[in-house]
Amino acid sequence: MPISADHPLRRLFSELVTRNLSTDHEVVVYVGNLLIDFVRVDHLYRIRNARGKRLEEVGEMLVESNPLLDGRSFEREREVRKHIGDYTLFLTGMLPGYVGRCRTLRGRGLRLDSLIDYVKAGKESYRVVGAFDQFEYRLAAPLFRRLSEQFEYCVYGLNRVKRDLEVLRQEQYRFWKKSLLDS
Repeated sequence: MPISADHPLRRLFSELVTRNLSTDHEVVVYVGNLLIDFVRVDHLYRIRNARGKRLEEVGEMLVESNPLLDGRSFEREREVRKHIGDYTLFLTGMLPGYVGRCRTLRGRGLRLDSLIDYVKAGKESYRVVGAFDQFEYRLAAPLFRRLSEQFEYCVYGLNRVKRDLEVLRQEQYRFWKKSLLDS
């Protein structure tokens, strides 16, 4: 079930993104909606390969997006590349510690993502999506080109959103602690 337009979480994310990402309105709206979309973890991991396996690594997603490798079509390439841009933007902005851990060993083998630069993969993926500028994608293409060009700025803005959310959490904790102790 989608989160409604007037849901308090949507308003909170919109306010925080607007405050911390004073770029063009369309980018701000897109990034705010991205945060809402990824509230649901199944959306974070929505890309599956042809066998139905959930893809959790950017390297696997890159292979899945390539029409010369596992990708099924150019339409699929656009879908997966858009997700890679969203996924890497979200993780580098909101969970940079996780991205750092992606470079470590998993079990006994090396993780594919240990070889991937998330910022480079995200910028490149948005650039590819922006190159789909014909027919039904014509109007959306300029936004994705701007997301590619402003990727690092968006990551920085999301880092600030994360910081603001942490401050709000601490303020709320102090409020409830004081309320409970005073009663």
